[in-house]
Parts: sequence; C-alpha cells; structure tokens
Amino acid sequence: MTGATESTPGRVVAVVPVVNAANALTALRLVLVPVFAASVIVSGMTHSGWRMAACLIFAVASATDLVDGWIARRFGLVTSVGKVADPIADKALTGAALVLLSWYDQLPWWVTALILVRELGITGLRFWVIRHGVIAASRGGKVKTALQILAIAWYLWPMPAALAAVGPWIMAAAVLVTVATGFDYIAQALRLRRPR
Repeated sequence: MTGATESTPGRVVAVVPVVNAANALTALRLVLVPVFAASVIVSGMTHSGWRMAACLIFAVASATDLVDGWIARRFGLVTSVGKVADPIADKALTGAALVLLSWYDQLPWWVTALILVRELGITGLRFWVIRHGVIAASRGGKVKTALQILAIAWYLWPMPAALAAVGPWIMAAAVLVTVATGFDYIAQALRLRRPR
C-alpha cells in the first residue's frame, strides 16, 4: 500500500498510508507517556527500582522520536497526521517529565515553566507562519532536544550524590540552548511573515 499512487492532471502523487511504521512509533510514544508518568508517581522519586524503570521508559520513548523521523524521511512515509502527532507526542513526554520532576522537588518550577512556555510558544509560532513556509528544526534545536533528554534522564536515574550534582549543570545548558533557539525560531518566523 505504501507504493500506491494517485493521478492528478500533469503529475502523479504518491499516497502515503496513515498507518505506517513511523506513525506507529509516534503512537507508541504517546502510549508510553502515561506509563512513564505512572512509574514516576509509583517511585515517588524515592524508590530506586521504579526510578530506573521510569528512566528506561523515558529513554525508549525518546528514542522513538529519533527513529520515527528517520523512517518517515528514509522511506517516504511523511504524513500530515505524523507532522501534527509527532510534536504533540514530544511535548507530552517532555512536559510530563518536567512537571513530575518539579512536583517531586527535583527541579525548580521556574525551569519547567520556562521550557514549557518556550516549547508551546514555538509550536504555536510554527502554525502561525505555516502558510508562508515551514520553520525546520535547526541544529541548535536538535542540540536542545538532546540536552533536555539527557538532563531529564540524569534526574530520573538514582545517581550517587557526586554524580547527581552534575544534573543541574546539564539542565542549565539545556535551558540556555532552549532560550537561545527560541529567539532564533522567532527571528525565522518574522522573516517568513515579512511582506515581499
């Protein structure tokens, strides 16, 4: 079914099925969000075994974000559903992790608020300019995502005190890159909206 085509005057357009491997991974990430959240809640951020489980679930869910994008581009499985569902799944996973870390006093609330406002704001910005062009993920955006994932995983895993002290430094780097790339995306959006 992947190879199906649709004829239109003057050209042939490939029809990509909504049910495909890339979208299945995105759906899996969405399903893992409540499983991850439940693991953190059961752990109370005090039970080492459940914290490890939560961290591993978070890592698997985060890995699906890398894999589904690669599959979609590599095999031509990009769909409108995927374009909408993928960022929703990302924000749901990251947002749940940050809120829970703050809830259990592992992370200051202002850090969670700053990152979530930036993430939701940039998502809204992308929709605001979509008729004028697409704001593609930049290299800085990918670094931001990697730092956020690393920082969250660091906080989740029951580290010895000496290693746990590294977590806030990784999160600080994530916050700086998050803010910097946010301004970069705003600049891109303004350029796209500028009258020509």
